Amino acid sequence: MKKLLKFTFSVLAVTLLLQACSTTKSLVGAAHGHINGTWTLTNVSYEGLVPGAVQNVFDQAPPAAFIGSTWQLTNSGNGMYTLADGTSQSIFWSYDDQDKSNPIFQFKKTFKGEATRHIAEGYKLYVTQVDGSSMTLKSPVALGDRTAYVVYSFSKK
Repeated sequence: MKKLLKFTFSVLAVTLLLQACSTTKSLVGAAHGHINGTWTLTNVSYEGLVPGAVQNVFDQAPPAAFIGSTWQLTNSGNGMYTLADGTSQSIFWSYDDQDKSNPIFQFKKTFKGEATRHIAEGYKLYVTQVDGSSMTLKSPVALGDRTAYVVYSFSKK
């Protein structure tokens, strides 16, 4: 009985430790259900920036190259986006709504055989609007002493 009790407490301790060390928030919040699914990026616009000022986003391509891209976001956090030219990228995504006034959609690029907990770099975008059919995300861009944004508008398939 003592061995079973020790084993149970050990498993609980390890589980809590792993959750505390996780770099990605769990998928929580009422809007999470609205984010799951397949999305098409329909428009890219700019707040505080002139079009063309940002040459590369997500370390991949110019913002305009993402117009028409398809984003598949599963409930498990796994996902993929595919650009109009056919280039695909696997991702692990999450939704953080701890700050109710500034919820965040975040994702990391994933590669075959690589554990997401070992991926340090990722991308954070503010969720400014999401419902069952449309979503708007804003990516901050440092511009001197102020912040500008690349704005991504999505429609759900």
